[in-house]
Amino acid sequence: MNKYIATFYSHYDAIVFYDHLKKKGVEAKLAPTPRKVSASCGTCVIFLALDTDSLPDDEVEAIYKEGEIT
Repeated sequence: MNKYIATFYSHYDAIVFYDHLKKKGVEAKLAPTPRKVSASCGTCVIFLALDTDSLPDDEVEAIYKEGEIT
């Protein structure tokens, strides 16, 4: 499993993405967005997954794999 941080343009988009992950049984949590990652929205979703290929990306600003953030 890999740890990812997804950032969003709005709080609503973060909540929709979080709800989608939880319905799929993915371990996820809402958290404050690190400012070095994004200034768009103050809420990010941290989650564990093998990959991000099957995740919805309509409302996602970006997805970072743990270790990619410097």
